[in-house]
Amino acid sequence: MTAAPVVVCPDCDGMTFTLEPCRCTTYGDRFLADADVLGPPREAYRNCEQCRGAGRVAYPCYRCGRRGRRRAQLVVSVANLDTGAVASHQVVPGGLDPHRDPAGRWVVDLVPRVRELAAIVGAVVADSDTPSLWLAEQWRPDLPATQRHELEAHALLRADHVAWRLVLGRSTAAPTVDPAARLTRLCALADLLLLDLVVEARRHGAGFGWAVRYEVPGSPVPSGLPGWYRDLPEVLASTSATAALTGLAERGRTAPARLLHPDAPRPPVAPAVDVDQLERRVLADCVDATNGDELPGAQALWRDGRWWHTTLRPGEPVETFAEQPTGQVLRRVDVPVTRGYAPPDPPWLGEPVAGLPCPDCRPPSRLCTCDCRLGGRPAEPECPHCYGAGLRPSALPCFTCCGNHRLHQTALVTVTDLRHRVVHLAWDASTPEVAPLVATQPGGKPVVQLPDRYRLGSWAALLGARPEDLADADGGQEIDRDLRDGYVTLPWARADPVREYVRQAGRGTAAGRLIVVAARPDAPPLPELLRLTLGLDLALVVAVCDLRRHAGDPLRTDGVRWSVQVKPLAAPVRPDDSPHRPSLAAALAWCVECLTDAVAAAAPTDPTAPIPVPRSRPRDVADPEPELLRLAARHAGQVVTVRFTPAGCTVHRHDEDGVRLLAEALDLRELG
Repeated sequence: MTAAPVVVCPDCDGMTFTLEPCRCTTYGDRFLADADVLGPPREAYRNCEQCRGAGRVAYPCYRCGRRGRRRAQLVVSVANLDTGAVASHQVVPGGLDPHRDPAGRWVVDLVPRVRELAAIVGAVVADSDTPSLWLAEQWRPDLPATQRHELEAHALLRADHVAWRLVLGRSTAAPTVDPAARLTRLCALADLLLLDLVVEARRHGAGFGWAVRYEVPGSPVPSGLPGWYRDLPEVLASTSATAALTGLAERGRTAPARLLHPDAPRPPVAPAVDVDQLERRVLADCVDATNGDELPGAQALWRDGRWWHTTLRPGEPVETFAEQPTGQVLRRVDVPVTRGYAPPDPPWLGEPVAGLPCPDCRPPSRLCTCDCRLGGRPAEPECPHCYGAGLRPSALPCFTCCGNHRLHQTALVTVTDLRHRVVHLAWDASTPEVAPLVATQPGGKPVVQLPDRYRLGSWAALLGARPEDLADADGGQEIDRDLRDGYVTLPWARADPVREYVRQAGRGTAAGRLIVVAARPDAPPLPELLRLTLGLDLALVVAVCDLRRHAGDPLRTDGVRWSVQVKPLAAPVRPDDSPHRPSLAAALAWCVECLTDAVAAAAPTDPTAPIPVPRSRPRDVADPEPELLRLAARHAGQVVTVRFTPAGCTVHRHDEDGVRLLAEALDLRELG
């Protein structure tokens, strides 16, 4: 392996900090600035709170991590998820093989090398995951070696924000996504969940940006561009049902809440969709038919078994003011986009849901109830935040309503497996229920438990899922235990438990609707991830805590909590690394989602230490889950962390005074 040279950081010239133009120079010496009007070049705001009128601010150099030196090395690792085999290639000055691209620039194309590595490990990878390096214009093959290597080092430094890149593949190619089949499936799921499926094209420069998403009826058109996909087949190939549901609450926060009638007559299974025809129709609607003017975009909405098409037109300008860190006030004029046509209501949409304005926020301002009024106390005259007003501006959404600005009388809950099974529930706050007292909070507040139909864990079992697999469809967050088991903490002894429970379930939802996924997370088995981590010469850190003895105690977390992380071999077990995922599958899914970032972060921070270039053959590993559960049960109530490395494993227990090493072994099964 060729040694990686260490050079002076070109961004800070070895000074460990950089002098950058202050943000105030963007708009010049003006207190009230227009966002679309730039000031004179390099003119500073004389009363700037950051640069004090100097026009430049010193920032720590993030490229070198305030070290002044950087490592000129790039490592590309290709791994086979099915076998754990890993092959790597390092790029250092003097080891490049540049060629000219059609534009005449010298470029180092790593695609052929990555293909060779993929063939070595028997994996199929995408060429789009492969980086390319562009050399400076001064580089020529006839230059002296010293000059060439210096220019090559700078080219590597420009790309070392990810100095260790992991390219994942499998033994067989993943099946290609059929855009028509994907769209048909999304339409069928929209009918199942009683949602709108929106296909949108928005103008972006000379082309269009496309998006496919779910919305509740009545949601406004989101501001900003919908996405960077160039055509409808491309966005469909990248948009799963989970991705289409992400952001549902934010998009529908101001939509009117209405009851649902799942038994209303609905169309049969969604028919096959002609993607090309749909795309051409949406693009045709991006031009005004009356005068030929270009419109901001167009939409096609799947509702009640058919497509409804509408143009997108500019609305009334909205003026907003925002305070800047420099002390300036920025004036921005935004032109929202509105639909030119609103399709008729579907038959499953019922009458409006009753509700009250949130008492703790003042839309459209940022005013929310001050902390001095928590617990129903009167405002404190000497409060340093509100000065007795009881309200204070906040950058966070209101805690009571989470930005809905309303407290709905009915919570509409949908539990689904995102395939073909669904349950629609309506929890009305005016329904009296017998809720026995099950516990008392340390402050004296009573905790009661509602009947079985309010417990989402019971509905998960009906759909064939475990209660710990319940997750919010919008973002995948775990459903908290109160909603899972029907617990509610009353603010006072005679408060209505159903009303408090409905408020809790409807906080921050789209039109009062909470959509819950009851399905096992899509995650690889633990041996597969362990095999891959060992092949990369890294450590797999698995933390587990057995809290099953807390079952039935509403004041304490129960179940078995997990955490799975990929870390460098030298990284210690930290006391605050506590498991918080409700299942091993959820922890594995999160670890895989962050895997490429974790590998990039495993590169040594010391520029004199080279990045490893791992190579390993396929290997077999035993499933450590039974032994992990046994260890967790032996130390019930305490966090047990096991570090798996190529040299073996170590077992740690988290006590009140820190982390304690319990045992070391070549294999976890040797510990008995």
